[in-house]
Amino acid sequence: MDAYDPHEQQHPTRTPAVGAAASFPDHAWRKPSACGPNSGNCVEVNLAEHGLVGVRDSKIGSSSPVLVFDRGEWTRFVEAVRRGEFDG
Repeated sequence: MDAYDPHEQQHPTRTPAVGAAASFPDHAWRKPSACGPNSGNCVEVNLAEHGLVGVRDSKIGSSSPVLVFDRGEWTRFVEAVRRGEFDG
């Protein structure tokens, strides 16, 4: 998992992100349906066409920092959630 930092050198195996907002189009951000219309305590996910997955805080929206994952990392995370590995 990598947090996007414009001042940090990019990971050599990843497509360079030239500004997180440019890498993830505004129209492609999605919130889980469980968030509902009045809940701002959610994350938004963007499955970009270039093979990266962006995650940001829905309360902040377009000014939120974007966590960037490759598809393999994201798939492993989702599988772990489904297995209940993060259940309290």
